[in-house]
Amino acid sequence: MTINDVCKFIETYAPSNLQESYDNAGLILGNPKTKITNVLISIDVTEPVVLEAIERNCNLIVAHHPLIFKGLKKITDSTYTERTVALAIKNDIAVFSAHTNLDNIAGGVNSKIAQKIGLIQTQMLAPKPDVLHKFAVFVPNSAVETVREAMFEAGAGHIGNYDSCSFNLSGFGTFRAGTGANPHVGEIGNVHTEPEVRIESIVPNHLINKVIEKISAVHPYEEIAYDLIPMSNTSDKFGTGIVGELREDLSEQEFLTMLKLKFNVPIVRHTQFLGKPIKKIAVCGGSCSFMLKQAMRANADAFVSADFKYHEFFDAENQILIADIGHYESEQFTKEIFYEILSKKFHTFASYLSEINTNPIKYF
Repeated sequence: MTINDVCKFIETYAPSNLQESYDNAGLILGNPKTKITNVLISIDVTEPVVLEAIERNCNLIVAHHPLIFKGLKKITDSTYTERTVALAIKNDIAVFSAHTNLDNIAGGVNSKIAQKIGLIQTQMLAPKPDVLHKFAVFVPNSAVETVREAMFEAGAGHIGNYDSCSFNLSGFGTFRAGTGANPHVGEIGNVHTEPEVRIESIVPNHLINKVIEKISAVHPYEEIAYDLIPMSNTSDKFGTGIVGELREDLSEQEFLTMLKLKFNVPIVRHTQFLGKPIKKIAVCGGSCSFMLKQAMRANADAFVSADFKYHEFFDAENQILIADIGHYESEQFTKEIFYEILSKKFHTFASYLSEINTNPIKYF
Protein backbone atom coordinates (compact mmCIF):
# COMPACT_ATOMS: atom_id res chain seq x y z
CA MET A 1 0.00 0.00 0.00
CA THR A 2 1.48 3.35 -1.04
CA ILE A 3 1.05 6.92 0.08
CA ASN A 4 -0.69 7.61 -3.21
CA ASP A 5 -3.24 4.84 -2.51
CA VAL A 6 -4.22 6.50 0.77
CA CYS A 7 -4.31 10.02 -0.63
CA LYS A 8 -6.40 9.05 -3.64
CA PHE A 9 -8.85 7.16 -1.45
CA ILE A 10 -9.37 10.15 0.84
CA GLU A 11 -9.97 12.26 -2.26
CA THR A 12 -12.77 9.93 -3.35
CA TYR A 13 -14.45 10.94 -0.09
CA ALA A 14 -13.42 14.63 -0.23
CA PRO A 15 -12.74 15.42 -3.92
CA SER A 16 -9.84 17.82 -4.44
CA ASN A 17 -11.81 19.92 -6.94
CA LEU A 18 -14.09 21.00 -4.09
CA GLN A 19 -11.33 22.89 -2.29
CA GLU A 20 -11.55 26.67 -2.39
CA SER A 21 -9.25 28.61 -4.72
CA TYR A 22 -7.10 29.90 -1.84
CA ASP A 23 -6.54 26.45 -0.36
CA ASN A 24 -3.59 24.05 -0.65
CA ALA A 25 -5.06 20.63 0.05
CA GLY A 26 -3.57 17.37 -1.21
CA LEU A 27 -0.16 15.74 -0.87
CA ILE A 28 2.14 18.52 0.33
CA LEU A 29 5.31 16.60 1.16
CA GLY A 30 6.56 13.16 0.21
CA ASN A 31 6.93 10.65 -2.59
CA PRO A 32 3.51 9.22 -3.53
CA LYS A 33 5.11 5.89 -4.50
CA THR A 34 6.50 5.26 -1.00
CA LYS A 35 5.04 2.30 0.86
CA ILE A 36 3.01 3.14 3.96
CA THR A 37 4.26 2.11 7.37
CA ASN A 38 1.58 3.73 9.56
CA VAL A 39 -0.54 6.91 9.46
CA LEU A 40 -0.81 9.66 12.06
CA ILE A 41 -3.97 11.80 12.00
CA SER A 42 -3.90 15.38 13.23
CA ILE A 43 -5.63 18.74 12.85
CA ASP A 44 -2.39 20.65 12.25
CA VAL A 45 1.18 19.66 11.39
CA THR A 46 3.76 21.04 13.81
CA GLU A 47 7.18 19.91 14.99
CA PRO A 48 5.74 17.94 17.95
CA VAL A 49 3.32 16.18 15.57
CA VAL A 50 6.19 15.16 13.27
CA LEU A 51 8.15 13.88 16.27
CA GLU A 52 5.09 11.88 17.34
CA ALA A 53 4.90 10.39 13.83
CA ILE A 54 8.56 9.35 14.07
CA GLU A 55 7.98 7.75 17.49
CA ARG A 56 4.97 5.79 16.20
CA ASN A 57 6.71 4.68 13.00
CA CYS A 58 4.30 6.67 10.83
CA ASN A 59 5.61 7.90 7.49
CA LEU A 60 2.39 9.72 6.55
CA ILE A 61 0.62 12.47 8.44
CA VAL A 62 -2.97 13.10 7.39
CA ALA A 63 -4.07 16.53 8.61
CA HIS A 64 -6.97 18.90 8.18
CA HIS A 65 -4.97 22.11 7.89
CA PRO A 66 -2.27 22.31 5.18
CA LEU A 67 1.28 22.58 6.49
CA ILE A 68 2.20 24.88 3.60
CA PHE A 69 -0.61 27.32 3.00
CA LYS A 70 1.08 30.26 1.34
CA GLY A 71 4.11 30.21 -0.93
CA LEU A 72 7.23 28.93 0.81
CA LYS A 73 10.24 30.70 -0.71
CA LYS A 74 12.93 29.51 1.68
CA ILE A 75 13.58 26.93 4.38
CA THR A 76 15.89 28.50 6.96
CA ASP A 77 14.36 27.23 10.22
CA SER A 78 13.20 30.80 10.99
CA THR A 79 9.46 29.91 11.24
CA TYR A 80 7.55 26.95 12.62
CA THR A 81 6.48 26.05 9.08
CA GLU A 82 10.05 25.97 7.78
CA ARG A 83 11.25 23.95 10.78
CA THR A 84 8.38 21.47 10.45
CA VAL A 85 8.95 21.01 6.72
CA ALA A 86 12.68 20.43 7.29
CA LEU A 87 12.04 17.93 10.07
CA ALA A 88 9.51 16.00 7.99
CA ILE A 89 11.81 15.85 4.96
CA LYS A 90 14.81 14.73 7.03
CA ASN A 91 12.76 11.84 8.41
CA ASP A 92 10.92 10.87 5.21
CA ILE A 93 7.54 11.86 6.63
CA ALA A 94 4.90 12.62 3.99
CA VAL A 95 2.16 15.16 4.73
CA PHE A 96 -1.32 15.14 3.22
CA SER A 97 -4.17 17.60 3.84
CA ALA A 98 -7.91 17.54 3.21
CA HIS A 99 -9.07 21.03 4.16
CA THR A 100 -11.87 23.01 2.50
CA ASN A 101 -12.68 20.01 0.31
CA LEU A 102 -13.54 18.16 3.54
CA ASP A 103 -15.53 21.21 4.68
CA ASN A 104 -17.59 21.22 1.48
CA ILE A 105 -19.09 17.72 1.55
CA ALA A 106 -21.93 15.99 3.31
CA GLY A 107 -20.35 13.76 5.93
CA GLY A 108 -17.45 16.17 6.34
CA VAL A 109 -16.37 18.65 9.00
CA ASN A 110 -19.73 20.38 9.43
CA SER A 111 -21.68 17.14 9.46
CA LYS A 112 -19.45 15.98 12.31
CA ILE A 113 -20.15 19.19 14.26
CA ALA A 114 -23.88 18.74 13.68
CA GLN A 115 -23.61 15.15 14.87
CA LYS A 116 -21.84 16.18 18.07
CA ILE A 117 -24.53 18.77 18.79
CA GLY A 118 -27.26 16.23 18.04
CA LEU A 119 -28.93 17.96 15.10
CA ILE A 120 -31.58 16.15 13.06
CA GLN A 121 -33.17 16.90 9.68
CA THR A 122 -29.89 18.41 8.51
CA GLN A 123 -29.20 19.96 5.13
CA MET A 124 -26.54 22.10 3.49
CA LEU A 125 -26.60 25.68 4.70
CA ALA A 126 -25.20 26.98 1.40
CA PRO A 127 -25.25 24.32 -1.33
CA LYS A 128 -22.48 24.80 -3.90
CA PRO A 129 -23.49 25.53 -7.51
CA ASP A 130 -21.56 24.38 -10.56
CA VAL A 131 -20.59 20.99 -9.13
CA LEU A 132 -22.74 18.91 -11.49
CA HIS A 133 -22.87 18.05 -15.18
CA LYS A 134 -25.59 16.45 -17.24
CA PHE A 135 -24.05 13.51 -19.04
CA ALA A 136 -25.84 12.15 -22.12
CA VAL A 137 -24.62 9.20 -24.16
CA PHE A 138 -26.04 7.63 -27.33
CA VAL A 139 -26.30 3.84 -27.22
CA PRO A 140 -27.66 1.18 -29.58
CA ASN A 141 -30.73 -0.59 -28.22
CA SER A 142 -28.82 -3.82 -27.63
CA ALA A 143 -26.43 -2.20 -25.13
CA VAL A 144 -28.70 0.20 -23.22
CA GLU A 145 -28.93 -1.78 -19.97
CA THR A 146 -25.20 -2.53 -19.86
CA VAL A 147 -24.13 1.08 -20.48
CA ARG A 148 -26.70 2.52 -18.09
CA GLU A 149 -25.58 0.21 -15.28
CA ALA A 150 -21.95 1.18 -15.93
CA MET A 151 -22.90 4.85 -15.56
CA PHE A 152 -24.62 4.19 -12.24
CA GLU A 153 -21.75 2.04 -11.00
CA ALA A 154 -19.36 4.94 -11.70
CA GLY A 155 -21.45 7.32 -9.56
CA ALA A 156 -23.92 8.89 -12.00
CA GLY A 157 -27.61 9.23 -11.27
CA HIS A 158 -27.75 10.36 -7.63
CA ILE A 159 -30.45 12.93 -6.80
CA GLY A 160 -31.18 13.44 -3.11
CA ASN A 161 -32.14 10.11 -1.55
CA TYR A 162 -32.55 8.47 -4.95
CA ASP A 163 -30.02 6.68 -7.11
CA SER A 164 -30.04 5.09 -10.58
CA CYS A 165 -31.78 8.21 -11.92
CA SER A 166 -31.79 8.67 -15.69
CA PHE A 167 -33.93 9.84 -18.60
CA ASN A 168 -34.04 7.72 -21.73
CA LEU A 169 -35.16 8.91 -25.15
CA SER A 170 -35.42 6.65 -28.21
CA GLY A 171 -34.46 7.86 -31.66
CA PHE A 172 -32.23 7.14 -34.64
CA GLY A 173 -28.53 7.79 -35.04
CA THR A 174 -26.82 8.11 -38.41
CA PHE A 175 -23.18 7.71 -39.29
CA ARG A 176 -20.85 6.66 -42.09
CA ALA A 177 -17.72 4.69 -41.28
CA GLY A 178 -14.60 5.90 -43.07
CA THR A 179 -11.51 4.05 -44.24
CA GLY A 180 -9.71 2.41 -41.32
CA ALA A 181 -12.83 2.26 -39.13
CA ASN A 182 -14.08 -0.93 -37.50
CA PRO A 183 -17.82 -0.31 -37.14
CA HIS A 184 -19.96 -2.34 -34.73
CA VAL A 185 -22.86 -1.97 -37.17
CA GLY A 186 -23.05 -0.67 -40.73
CA GLU A 187 -20.56 -0.86 -43.57
CA ILE A 188 -17.57 1.29 -44.45
CA GLY A 189 -18.50 3.99 -46.94
CA ASN A 190 -22.29 3.66 -46.48
CA VAL A 191 -24.52 5.89 -44.36
CA HIS A 192 -26.09 3.75 -41.66
CA THR A 193 -29.20 4.43 -39.55
CA GLU A 194 -29.32 2.73 -36.14
CA PRO A 195 -32.09 2.74 -33.49
CA GLU A 196 -30.47 4.28 -30.41
CA VAL A 197 -31.33 5.52 -26.94
CA ARG A 198 -30.07 8.78 -25.49
CA ILE A 199 -29.35 8.10 -21.80
CA GLU A 200 -29.16 11.23 -19.64
CA SER A 201 -28.02 11.35 -16.05
CA ILE A 202 -26.50 13.68 -13.46
CA VAL A 203 -22.78 13.34 -12.69
CA PRO A 204 -20.73 15.20 -10.06
CA ASN A 205 -17.81 16.95 -11.76
CA HIS A 206 -15.16 14.89 -10.02
CA LEU A 207 -16.66 11.64 -11.35
CA ILE A 208 -16.91 12.59 -15.04
CA ASN A 209 -13.68 10.83 -16.07
CA LYS A 210 -14.65 7.73 -14.12
CA VAL A 211 -18.06 7.60 -15.86
CA ILE A 212 -16.46 7.96 -19.29
CA GLU A 213 -13.93 5.25 -18.45
CA LYS A 214 -16.64 2.84 -17.26
CA ILE A 215 -18.93 3.26 -20.26
CA SER A 216 -16.00 3.10 -22.68
CA ALA A 217 -15.27 -0.39 -21.36
CA VAL A 218 -18.75 -1.70 -22.22
CA HIS A 219 -20.05 0.51 -25.04
CA PRO A 220 -20.02 -1.45 -28.34
CA TYR A 221 -19.22 1.50 -30.61
CA GLU A 222 -15.67 2.25 -31.72
CA GLU A 223 -16.35 6.00 -31.29
CA ILE A 224 -18.72 6.97 -28.47
CA ALA A 225 -20.91 10.05 -28.88
CA TYR A 226 -21.74 11.85 -25.64
CA ASP A 227 -22.68 15.32 -24.37
CA LEU A 228 -21.42 17.07 -21.23
CA ILE A 229 -23.54 20.01 -20.11
CA PRO A 230 -22.53 22.16 -17.09
CA MET A 231 -25.40 22.71 -14.66
CA SER A 232 -26.16 25.44 -12.14
CA ASN A 233 -28.22 23.00 -10.07
CA THR A 234 -26.99 22.46 -6.54
CA SER A 235 -26.53 19.12 -4.80
CA ASP A 236 -27.38 18.11 -1.26
CA LYS A 237 -23.96 16.44 -1.08
CA PHE A 238 -21.78 19.51 -1.65
CA GLY A 239 -21.86 22.87 0.11
CA THR A 240 -20.74 25.02 3.00
CA GLY A 241 -22.17 24.69 6.50
CA ILE A 242 -25.01 22.60 7.87
CA VAL A 243 -28.38 23.60 9.29
CA GLY A 244 -30.61 21.34 11.37
CA GLU A 245 -32.74 21.15 14.48
CA LEU A 246 -32.37 20.02 18.07
CA ARG A 247 -34.77 17.30 19.16
CA GLU A 248 -35.96 19.57 21.96
CA ASP A 249 -35.80 23.32 22.49
CA LEU A 250 -33.12 24.67 24.80
CA SER A 251 -32.84 28.02 26.48
CA GLU A 252 -29.94 30.15 25.34
CA GLN A 253 -28.07 29.46 28.57
CA GLU A 254 -28.69 25.72 28.28
CA PHE A 255 -27.54 25.76 24.66
CA LEU A 256 -24.24 27.50 25.42
CA THR A 257 -23.63 25.20 28.37
CA MET A 258 -24.17 22.22 26.10
CA LEU A 259 -21.64 23.60 23.60
CA LYS A 260 -19.05 24.06 26.35
CA LEU A 261 -19.47 20.44 27.42
CA LYS A 262 -19.61 18.87 23.95
CA PHE A 263 -16.61 20.79 22.60
CA ASN A 264 -14.64 21.10 25.83
CA VAL A 265 -14.39 24.89 25.62
CA PRO A 266 -13.93 27.02 28.74
CA ILE A 267 -15.38 30.11 27.04
CA VAL A 268 -17.98 30.70 24.33
CA ARG A 269 -17.96 34.17 22.81
CA HIS A 270 -21.54 35.06 21.97
CA THR A 271 -23.94 37.88 21.15
CA GLN A 272 -26.50 39.09 23.66
CA PHE A 273 -29.34 36.79 24.64
CA LEU A 274 -32.60 37.40 22.79
CA GLY A 275 -34.86 35.65 25.28
CA LYS A 276 -36.13 33.01 22.87
CA PRO A 277 -35.70 29.21 22.73
CA ILE A 278 -32.99 27.64 20.58
CA LYS A 279 -34.25 25.01 18.16
CA LYS A 280 -32.85 25.53 14.65
CA ILE A 281 -29.04 25.62 14.49
CA ALA A 282 -26.62 26.55 11.71
CA VAL A 283 -23.01 25.39 12.02
CA CYS A 284 -19.81 26.04 10.07
CA GLY A 285 -16.45 24.93 11.40
CA GLY A 286 -13.44 27.22 11.37
CA SER A 287 -13.45 30.83 10.18
CA CYS A 288 -17.00 31.16 8.88
CA SER A 289 -18.23 34.60 9.90
CA PHE A 290 -18.94 35.14 6.20
CA MET A 291 -21.74 32.56 6.52
CA LEU A 292 -23.74 34.57 9.05
CA LYS A 293 -26.14 35.99 6.47
CA GLN A 294 -26.89 32.49 5.16
CA ALA A 295 -27.61 31.33 8.71
CA MET A 296 -30.00 34.24 9.17
CA ARG A 297 -31.72 33.56 5.84
CA ALA A 298 -32.21 29.97 6.99
CA ASN A 299 -34.06 31.36 10.05
CA ALA A 300 -31.62 29.68 12.41
CA ASP A 301 -31.94 30.59 16.08
CA ALA A 302 -28.19 30.21 16.59
CA PHE A 303 -25.03 30.07 14.48
CA VAL A 304 -22.11 28.01 15.79
CA SER A 305 -18.76 28.90 14.23
CA ALA A 306 -15.44 30.58 15.05
CA ASP A 307 -13.10 33.53 14.51
CA PHE A 308 -15.70 36.30 14.58
CA LYS A 309 -14.17 39.77 14.73
CA TYR A 310 -15.47 42.44 17.09
CA HIS A 311 -17.54 44.35 14.54
CA GLU A 312 -18.94 41.18 13.00
CA PHE A 313 -20.91 40.44 16.16
CA PHE A 314 -22.99 43.54 15.42
CA ASP A 315 -24.10 41.93 12.16
CA ALA A 316 -26.37 39.57 14.10
CA GLU A 317 -28.80 42.54 14.30
CA ASN A 318 -30.51 41.05 17.38
CA GLN A 319 -31.95 38.33 15.15
CA ILE A 320 -29.70 35.36 15.85
CA LEU A 321 -27.40 34.09 18.61
CA ILE A 322 -23.79 33.86 17.45
CA ALA A 323 -21.80 31.24 19.39
CA ASP A 324 -18.09 31.45 18.65
CA ILE A 325 -16.57 28.29 20.15
CA GLY A 326 -13.05 28.71 18.71
CA HIS A 327 -11.41 27.52 15.50
CA TYR A 328 -9.62 24.45 16.80
CA GLU A 329 -12.53 23.52 19.05
CA SER A 330 -15.00 23.56 16.16
CA GLU A 331 -12.82 21.31 14.00
CA GLN A 332 -11.25 19.03 16.60
CA PHE A 333 -13.44 16.05 15.71
CA THR A 334 -12.26 16.10 12.09
CA LYS A 335 -9.64 13.56 13.18
CA GLU A 336 -12.48 11.10 13.75
CA ILE A 337 -13.59 11.45 10.11
CA PHE A 338 -10.13 10.54 8.81
CA TYR A 339 -9.85 7.65 11.25
CA GLU A 340 -13.25 6.22 10.34
CA ILE A 341 -12.70 6.23 6.57
CA LEU A 342 -9.11 4.93 6.76
CA SER A 343 -9.72 2.16 9.31
CA LYS A 344 -12.68 0.81 7.33
CA LYS A 345 -10.76 0.70 4.05
CA PHE A 346 -7.18 -0.24 4.96
CA HIS A 347 -5.98 -3.10 7.16
CA THR A 348 -2.31 -3.35 6.23
CA PHE A 349 -1.20 -0.46 8.43
CA ALA A 350 -2.30 1.26 11.63
CA SER A 351 -3.96 4.67 11.82
CA TYR A 352 -3.31 6.65 14.98
CA LEU A 353 -5.05 9.74 16.33
CA SER A 354 -2.44 12.28 17.34
CA GLU A 355 -2.28 12.95 21.05
CA ILE A 356 -0.84 16.43 20.47
CA ASN A 357 -3.19 19.33 21.09
CA THR A 358 -2.09 21.74 18.37
CA ASN A 359 -4.45 24.53 19.39
CA PRO A 360 -2.26 27.67 19.54
CA ILE A 361 -4.89 29.52 21.60
CA LYS A 362 -4.90 29.02 25.36
CA TYR A 363 -7.33 30.21 28.02
CA PHE A 364 -6.49 31.57 31.45
